[in-house]
Amino acid sequence: MTVKQTITYQTWQVITKVDKAWFASALIFGLIGTVVPVQFFLSLKFVSDAIIQILPFLLLAVSFAAYAGASGMDNLIAKVFSGHILLAVPMAALFGAFSPFCSCGVIPLIAALLFMGVPLAPIMAFWLASPLMDPTMFMITTGELGSEFAIAKTIAAISIGLMGGFGTLILSTTALIKNPLRDGVGNGGCGASQVRTPNNVQWIFWTDFDRRLKFVTEGRKSGLFLLKWLLLAYLLESLMVAYVPPVWIAQAAGDGGVLSIFIASIIGVPAYLNGYAAVPLVSGLIQSGMAQGAGMAFLIAGGVTSLPAAIAVFALVRIPVFLLYIGFSLVGAMAAGLLYQSWVVL
Repeated sequence: MTVKQTITYQTWQVITKVDKAWFASALIFGLIGTVVPVQFFLSLKFVSDAIIQILPFLLLAVSFAAYAGASGMDNLIAKVFSGHILLAVPMAALFGAFSPFCSCGVIPLIAALLFMGVPLAPIMAFWLASPLMDPTMFMITTGELGSEFAIAKTIAAISIGLMGGFGTLILSTTALIKNPLRDGVGNGGCGASQVRTPNNVQWIFWTDFDRRLKFVTEGRKSGLFLLKWLLLAYLLESLMVAYVPPVWIAQAAGDGGVLSIFIASIIGVPAYLNGYAAVPLVSGLIQSGMAQGAGMAFLIAGGVTSLPAAIAVFALVRIPVFLLYIGFSLVGAMAAGLLYQSWVVL
């Protein structure tokens, strides 16, 4: 390998290790500063004001996530899927909507549960509800869109989980979903060990040095994770406010009708960035003219079927199970959008 090739290889290694969210924000700020210097300062002020406004909710969310990790509360996941299946499905939907489970653990957790022979119905309920709402998401949503929207989205998350869980239970005897996992898929990853070897929950954790250390570690990790995605989201929102005419938004999804909510559900998949980043983006869209029901549909469809999550699911399960997962999420997104829009206009 020549010197030039070595330098190129080392440069590529450095680039691949850079966090994509931080890199994207820096790149966009750099491009704005170079091409439109005036907009650079406007976007910087927009982002700063938005982060200051959401900061109390952000601190509360980070504190809760850190407590969940330090106390071992997330280990309760192992108990949710045990017992009678008619009870397991609603318990899985409820736990999915309220659990602060890390995003990296969802896919390996599902793989572990399926590999261990846990019925698909409660897994589907958890799978659909989990990315839609958690305590952190609830706090961020409340800060951006109000408590009424956050409560409605929580109800939608539980309802979609129940629909998917019991719908899967009805179809569980068919050959299409009898063996959900793809050939060669095993269990493992950061979520699997919590199913195989769940630890006790220690609610009063601060008497334990290791758990105190984990509280600090989890808090820092959660804080940086939220901050980087919110920074990127607010930056994109500032550009959207500056350059996207509100009339375009209003024409596409402004009337709150069936077509606009259907469009919002469909475009929510490729347009979705991250569960936390999408909330301020939708807040900006609603302020620009998007109907609230369409915003609800956009958040739900994107939360469940965002491209990274969909690709992971596709790699994990057989095609009929994957299509069932997509179908439940899109039907649920449209139903939630229509129902919430009906409630808003009452």
